[in-house]
Amino acid sequence: MIETVRVRLLTSLVAGATILSASACATGPDQPETVAEEFAAALDAGDVRTAAALTTDPAAAEDTLERIFDGLGTDDPTVRVARTGDGGTFELDVAWTFDEGQDWSYRTTGVAAEDPAAEEWRIDWDPALLAPDLGDGDSLRYLTTVGPPPTIFDRAGRPFLSEQVVTVVSLDATADPAAVAPVLAEVAPTITAEWLAGEVAKAEGSPVGVVTLRADDLARVEDRLRALPGVTLAAQTRLLTTERELASPVWSGLAELWQEGQEASVGWVVQRVAADGTAWQVAGESGPEAPDLTTTIDLDLQRRAEAALAPLDRPAVIVAVEPSTGAIRAIAQNAVADDEGPVAVTGLYPPGSTFKVVTTSAALQAGLAGPDTVLPCPGTASIGSRVIPNDDNFDLGPVPLHTAFANSCNTTMGQLALDLPPDALQQAARQFGLGLDYVTPGLVTVTGSVPVAEPDAARVEASIGQGEVTASPFGMALVAASVANGATPLPVLVEGRPATADATVDPAPEEVTVALRTMMRETVTGGTASTLRDIPDLTGKTGTAEYGDNVGAHGWFIGTQDNLAFAVFVAGADSSAPALDVAGRWLRG
Repeated sequence: MIETVRVRLLTSLVAGATILSASACATGPDQPETVAEEFAAALDAGDVRTAAALTTDPAAAEDTLERIFDGLGTDDPTVRVARTGDGGTFELDVAWTFDEGQDWSYRTTGVAAEDPAAEEWRIDWDPALLAPDLGDGDSLRYLTTVGPPPTIFDRAGRPFLSEQVVTVVSLDATADPAAVAPVLAEVAPTITAEWLAGEVAKAEGSPVGVVTLRADDLARVEDRLRALPGVTLAAQTRLLTTERELASPVWSGLAELWQEGQEASVGWVVQRVAADGTAWQVAGESGPEAPDLTTTIDLDLQRRAEAALAPLDRPAVIVAVEPSTGAIRAIAQNAVADDEGPVAVTGLYPPGSTFKVVTTSAALQAGLAGPDTVLPCPGTASIGSRVIPNDDNFDLGPVPLHTAFANSCNTTMGQLALDLPPDALQQAARQFGLGLDYVTPGLVTVTGSVPVAEPDAARVEASIGQGEVTASPFGMALVAASVANGATPLPVLVEGRPATADATVDPAPEEVTVALRTMMRETVTGGTASTLRDIPDLTGKTGTAEYGDNVGAHGWFIGTQDNLAFAVFVAGADSSAPALDVAGRWLRG
């Protein structure tokens, strides 16, 4: 009885095992879905080795996948099995995202089959499984594209700045500075063998760029440079002024606007690249074309300004503004000023007696005097806690305010300032744009600073543009423009894009600006700027401003002629005479 039970149990177990075995075969992995899903998951994860191992040719697949990921700059596609079909076929949906709005998606078809030797399913290797039409030896490449470079024009539509090819000259440790220097000095006279040797030494064996040459300069020395050991030449593109003489750090803001346009024009492309380098676009989109820019610069006026400044051996600048519109017509710096940066628009200096325009305006508005009010102009005067002299202690005695202004009487202005409220000069300066901050597209500027002058001595010093008062040449050009226009115009460098100011300030009363224009005209016809009285309709105000511990003085001249206001500044000139000379050369042409 017991034996019968054992036989029956064994029979049942064997039968059960047979059923389980058959069930295991029947419920094994569905193919080609499983191997396709594994392949898609490996691609999605950027796992080249795993994906390649699932194919019939792992070596070729791995090589192609690595080249695709390298060429596209990413190993992060989104890969999903779209469907499987008869005969081991399947389809993949593939999507790449390179940047915002830069998406490429497509569908490919593959075939999988069981490998009898390995007793596993494998995907028939075909590069077209990775991207449409991809063949043996092909790869993919992602590139950003940029539209044609815009040009920056002057107000008359003449090219002012444009993209140009330049060449960087580099030296390595094997170069002989003594041999290179004479060649480069023909186009860059300041280069010496000693300087080149120092640059090479600092590079500690690495190549070092020593100069960048425009095409016309390179043409003069290229053959000789290429023949010298240790010298390499590399071409680049840069935004440059169309005329070498107009190059200046003040145009950096225009370069930034130009670059913004280029960046906005960026597009993208995916290329299929054959082994021989032939490429075909398979996806991508061009960006919007960067617009050209038209500036308010008058190239004729700018060239004349550059020529007028060139003879000076100390930093000197001219800023010219159209009073009626705020259009900036010229910003010129000589080479010495260029070495210090964009000082015409950001350099801050004591404005000296040119600030008497502000002081006189404050006095007129306060009712302390009128243009014809007779006031003392002694050679020196004790004013509050300060003893203040006139230039060379000149003494005019009692004279009308307009005469004191035209002859730049420090003692007269100091006494008027003493009777003003502490913030009067600051508020009057703001009426002429001085002390305001402007955001001007294409130009980085500061105007100046006029603090509240609480102590008497500070007010007296400020009245003649000394002490804590500072101004940029750009700021003083705005002062002259404000007098001519009756209100401060918003500066404009790029047509259609005026500046915004950090505050809105009511202008000085009309009768005040009319009086100032008359006084500034007298300054030219019979005052401190009389060397320019032959120039028709010129108005102006001279200035000499001490700096440091009385180590020297800067020279200024601000003025207007017709619809042009300007400031001329010469650093360390010791008087206003050099500034007047520059203005004369410039305005007389």
